[in-house]
Amino acid sequence: MIAPTTNAIAATIRAATPSDLPRVEQLLTANDLPLSGVRDALGDFVVAEAGGELVGVAGLEICCDDALLRSVAVHPAWRSKGVGRALVTRAIADAEARGLHALYLLTTTAEAYFPTFGFKKIARDHVPTAVRETDEFTKACPASAAVMSRALGGITADPSLRSG
Repeated sequence: MIAPTTNAIAATIRAATPSDLPRVEQLLTANDLPLSGVRDALGDFVVAEAGGELVGVAGLEICCDDALLRSVAVHPAWRSKGVGRALVTRAIADAEARGLHALYLLTTTAEAYFPTFGFKKIARDHVPTAVRETDEFTKACPASAAVMSRALGGITADPSLRSG
């Protein structure tokens, strides 16, 4: 039961658990998103579930005081129903609750979507080293992917402008 019905089953957003890994990987593969690093970061992922089916996912990959927002995917039958927005909003809230400074992401398809959450396009060399060293940056995403950032908690996303 993947498709929402006219009686619209609402998707529930929750923290991912180890038992979600096969379904998360299946959804990411179906959306042509990389699997590298997912297993290790799964504890910082959130999923959307409806009727016992996993219909969306978004993850954080923590890198010191920052994080990479990654693996945002929604089953096609659930797109344009607010599931992706709920997942990204929850991931941002989780990052803020952890006291992280900024979120970064790479995208080849959603450059127009993420500014609605406060993300701005930046140059790769403005990304902190710890984030640039993730598999997502070094192996999984093409050099042509747009790089975006969003400050958290009133701190600038550009590490060269941070005091301290």
